[in-house]
Amino acid sequence: MALDFEQIYSEHFSGVYKYALSLCRDEATAEEITQETFFKAMRSIDRFTGACKLYVWLCQIAKNTYFSHCQKRKRYVSSGDTDLPAADIEADFLDRDAAKRLHILLHDLSEPYKEVFALRVFGELPFARIGALFGKTGSWARLIFYRAKKQLQEEME
Repeated sequence: MALDFEQIYSEHFSGVYKYALSLCRDEATAEEITQETFFKAMRSIDRFTGACKLYVWLCQIAKNTYFSHCQKRKRYVSSGDTDLPAADIEADFLDRDAAKRLHILLHDLSEPYKEVFALRVFGELPFARIGALFGKTGSWARLIFYRAKKQLQEEME
């Protein structure tokens, strides 16, 4: 598939950056994630089949890049914070455990539920934009998001 990568970069950089920023809430990290996303996309553009919108494909790369970044950070962070009260450590552990369960459940969701949920929660996209990415309406995106959220809530109980 012959795609002009400069055009892809100029058209989608801002959206992918905003998506990365919504994931990490840090401008420097979002910039790093976005740059790495486009680097990975450039190296594997020949594998883009067009089964989804290019923006969705780029956001998926950004999400995976962000999760990889988080895993690397966890490996290098020392666990020498023994000054924390036991209750804080317990709460932190429970929050991390719940977050891990949620990410596993989200990973196991079928499409389009997984992608619509991620675009809405992590990408903070409006339903109309999500629907447009899938060639559907905003109402369709709202319904799919609601079903995904309900399924995740039931699994978390």
